[in-house]
Formats: sequence, C-alpha cells, structure tokens
Amino acid sequence: MLGAVRYAPDGTPAEDAIEAGASRLAAAPAGWEAVSAAVVAAAAEAVRQCWAGGWHPADLARIVRREAADPTIVALTVDAIAAEAARPTAAKSARDTRWADQLRGLGAEVWWESDGGYLDALARRRRTSRFETAYAVLAALRTLARLPRITPLPAAAPAPARPSGGAGAARALGRIRGLLAKAEATDFAQEAEALSAKAQELMARHSIDEALLDSAAGADGSPGGAAGGPTAVRIGIEGPYEQAKALLLDAVAAANRCQAVWAADVGFSTVVGFAPDLEAAELLYTSLLLQATTAMNRAGDDHHARGRSRRTRDFRQTFLVAYADRIRDRLAAATETATAAAATEAAATAPDLLPVLAARELAVEETTGALFPDTAPVRLRGIHDADGWHQGTAAADRARLRHSAM
Repeated sequence: MLGAVRYAPDGTPAEDAIEAGASRLAAAPAGWEAVSAAVVAAAAEAVRQCWAGGWHPADLARIVRREAADPTIVALTVDAIAAEAARPTAAKSARDTRWADQLRGLGAEVWWESDGGYLDALARRRRTSRFETAYAVLAALRTLARLPRITPLPAAAPAPARPSGGAGAARALGRIRGLLAKAEATDFAQEAEALSAKAQELMARHSIDEALLDSAAGADGSPGGAAGGPTAVRIGIEGPYEQAKALLLDAVAAANRCQAVWAADVGFSTVVGFAPDLEAAELLYTSLLLQATTAMNRAGDDHHARGRSRRTRDFRQTFLVAYADRIRDRLAAATETATAAAATEAAATAPDLLPVLAARELAVEETTGALFPDTAPVRLRGIHDADGWHQGTAAADRARLRHSAM
C-alpha cells in the first residue's frame, strides 16, 4: 500500500492512491492501535532514509514546507522526526550539537503517550476523523519518500585539545551576538553603524585567534572533517529574491574565509569552512539580511509612493543585489585590514600566522571541491532598476562594515 502511494504520479492518481490507502487503514481488521504503531514505525524509517540521503532536521522541515501546500504535512514531518529521534540507533553517535539544536528548534518531541495511540491522539488534536487522519499521514509519508538525495555534509570536526578551553571563544561570540542584536534593534543609523563595525572587528580577530590556537594545538587542517579541519552548514534561503539573498550570503562567507554553494532547487546554501568562521558567517549574514530587508522595504515603499509600483519587484531585487555587491567589497577590505594588523601584532610571537591562514583557505577550497565537483555560476535576472541599484549601494555604505582601530 505504501508503495502504491509513493509511486503514484502527481495529481489525481496520487490523490486516488492516498484516498484508497486511507480507507484501508481506517477499516483495517488488525485494529487501529496496530495500524497506528505501524504508521509511526514507517514514519521513523522514512526519516532515517532522509538522513541517509543527506538531509538534516532543519533542512528536512524546510524542504517539506516548500514542497507541501498543506501545513499539516510539516507538522506530521516534525512528528516523524521526533519518532526517529526517540529510537536508539548506532548512527546517532556521530551527530553533533548542531543536530540537537535543530531538533529543539523544530520542537521535535514525542508528545503522544504510545505509538499505538498516536493516530487517535492526532485525530483528537486535529479534530479529524480516522479517514482524514490516515489521509494526512499517508500524504506526509509520500512527501518524505519522494525527496531527492542531496550532498551529505562532512562530519563535524572534533575540537582540538587546548589547555585554555573554550571560555574565551564563548565570551567573544557572546559579545558579537550582543552587538549585532543591538545593531538590528536600534532606530539610529549612526549607532547601528558603530555596533556593526565593532562586531565585524571582533569576528575578524576571533577567527584569527582560533586559527592560531588550532595551529598551536596541532590541528592539521586537512579537508573532509578531519580533526580541526573544515566542516559545513546549510543555511536556508527563503523567497522572495532568493538569488540576491544567496549572493549576500556568498559575500559574507567569502569575507570569513568560507565558501558558499547555493542549491536553488532545495532552497539553501551550503557553507564550507572552519567552525569559528562558519559561526561568524551565519551570525553576520542573519544580521545583514535583516538590516538589508528593513532598508529595502523602506526604500521600496518610497519607490511605490512615487508611482513606480509596476517596477517594485525589479527595484527590490536590484536593491538587494547592489547591497550584496557593495557589502562584498567592504567586508573583503575589512578582512584584509584586520589580517594585516593581526600579522603585525603577532610578528614576534606567531610568525606563521599568514601561512596558517593560507593553509586553512586551501583546506576549505579542497573540501568544497570534493563536496561539489560540478558547480556552475548562476546568471542573475531582473537586475535593471537604476534607482534600486543606487539605493542598495547607499544602504550598504551606511552599514559601514569596515575594520576599525583595535
């Protein structure tokens, strides 16, 4: 029955197969509790197959949200993830703290008392009949079973042993998060500029400090998730204006010695780099995207008010591309300045700083090439609004994300 549901062509044949399957489940002679337990087991297995296909919890929920028109399918997917997480498997030993954070972020917890009572509990929660409940569950299983395989991420690199521990890194990241949060919240442009500039300064120094500590601890920097080597994260790129947002992430990644590969069909970019750089890139991208979107919306409202509503979409797309283009230049300059200053300061105590950074960049490049051997450039479309380009560039200039005196 599950096979018929999975392989039915989209459209009416799929609906007919799901309806037939739901009718059989609702009237199953084996009993509703046995059906419920079997459904939960099938859901957990479907999720395990998704993990084997390269998906992680947040990615899985995101792609289902994109593929399924019914939000119920997303909720049932989270239930399936929770069911899989509750089952002991040997593969779980390789999962890192990011995996656990994603489960918490999704709220993937077993809320039903027993697998045999899941369908009844679900029916009560959704106020649906057994047939309707079975239909929704089968639709969710079909969605999970038809997802494509994606490039698996390298295993998270274990942190190299350090005498001083990670207290300094935690303090630095805490300060960076605090500065970016204040920059996003303030209504005063000059204050936001100062806060963002200081956050960028701390990010650059934190990355360099971590590279030196890893080198002193004997991390080899080899690709593929070896001890101390590069790893990768996936960052969702939500519409609209996905191309422009992916371009902004690419700019932030490059400035933090990472590489980003955008997969338009599944709605995320994979960012490859060393753990401290990945965390910095993710923090900065999130903050800049929020600030850019706020500035774009304000400029777009003014653009619309001036009687140019027919070009509003082109304006916003061009605004974000221009913003990303200008941010790329400014962040690259900030990274270069910060690196030069750090090299000067460390000339006596750490003369190998620049070779260490060069080795890490090479390791990131090799890891990216191994994961994505067939990447291709993307041609941007809809970038022909002069006013949008001018205002996007001006907004990036106002961010003033440049290196300041240390």
